[in-house]
Amino acid sequence: MVENNLLENLARLGFPLMEVRPDLDVNQTMAELVSRKDMRLWEGFPVLLVNGAEDYSFSYDQVLALLGTEEDRRNFHTLVLVSLALYRHYHLAFVWSNQLKKGLAEDDLKLVGELASALARDQSFPVGETLFDSNRLKTMFNRYFEQNAEKARQLKEKHEELSLEFALSRLFSPKQKELFKKKLAGEVLTKTEREYYSRTVRKKVAALANPELHRLAQKLMDY
Repeated sequence: MVENNLLENLARLGFPLMEVRPDLDVNQTMAELVSRKDMRLWEGFPVLLVNGAEDYSFSYDQVLALLGTEEDRRNFHTLVLVSLALYRHYHLAFVWSNQLKKGLAEDDLKLVGELASALARDQSFPVGETLFDSNRLKTMFNRYFEQNAEKARQLKEKHEELSLEFALSRLFSPKQKELFKKKLAGEVLTKTEREYYSRTVRKKVAALANPELHRLAQKLMDY
């Protein structure tokens, strides 16, 4: 896999956040990331693991089998433990991560606890020959969740906007809807628009504002 392909696959897995395509080989991508020994990429490993394990086809054993050296296998295992420690630090639990922990030896579970403590104290710790900076690791992970939350917020706002547009279209003609929005925005209406608004749109708005009508409509929706 050439450099561009690796970076493209990492982008699909959330580094940075983008939609993952179904043709992505999660395990191959993770194996190559580990073998690169690039701190910038390793700091994003917990994000990649969340995305790969939650929605796609991550397999610990398959990644391990794809790694060609014992050093790479040790580094991969440690990166998984670092990820579990980071999730523990943020009180995050996933079905797949709980399954992973069930297969860990006592020494590994102890190390996860020690790494979580190091993260809480902002202490650096080694992975292979590389020293991890706790603050950088947490910043990378926080950025992922902030972007994810922003994306969810934007989708919610878009949904609400489309829902409102649909509701308005059911109640008002296109011209009436236009006047409704202009009046709501405080825009100046022409004399003709004011007359039409007062004669037609205002009556509908008054009906919509009636709390008893709203209560009855809600009741009917429950039937």
